[in-house]
Amino acid sequence: MRYTGPKVRLSRRAGVPLTRKAVRYFEQRPYPPGEHGRKTNRRQTGDYGLRLMEKQKLRWYYDVSERQMRRYWDMALRSPGRSGAELLVLLESRLASLVLRAGLAPSIYAARQYISHGHITVDGRKVDIPSYLVKPGQVIAVRERSRRMQPFVAAEGVYADERIASYLDVSHADLRFTVVSRPLREQIAVPVDEQMVVEFYSR
Repeated sequence: MRYTGPKVRLSRRAGVPLTRKAVRYFEQRPYPPGEHGRKTNRRQTGDYGLRLMEKQKLRWYYDVSERQMRRYWDMALRSPGRSGAELLVLLESRLASLVLRAGLAPSIYAARQYISHGHITVDGRKVDIPSYLVKPGQVIAVRERSRRMQPFVAAEGVYADERIASYLDVSHADLRFTVVSRPLREQIAVPVDEQMVVEFYSR
């Protein structure tokens, strides 16, 4: 089941800001949430707890359920490359992740909502599945009838990451981008040690 509560709490539990919005809140309260959050010592966490938290951070960062994570892990195991890197590439290839990376949404949660509400097309066809895996060469755009809506009128680069992902060719003026190539591990900036995630699932 996906978490639907306050998103900043996830960043405080994880120990790192998982979204741009969480940075300011996390600086004010860098300790875990809850009554005893200030007294919690993260350094006393055991090996299992550390690996579990890395896996949870990855889930929260991409806003996926445990069932989805297991499915991506099984797919990564069947891939010829390193399992941890392949897992990140699969998560980064999700439609919701790419809408965020292209700067068309302020957060992964907004990207998911835009897609679910039918505002996004892939190769000219409406796709309302955030987990849709996009292939190189496919063109993603804001649906024509949605372009006059407020989130997209203001989206010309306002929501972009500090830099556009190098595997995307983005035109904010046209509210459109193309996946140029499959993401490489070194092109994916996530606050997670994927090797610990591999160790968690391999235990």
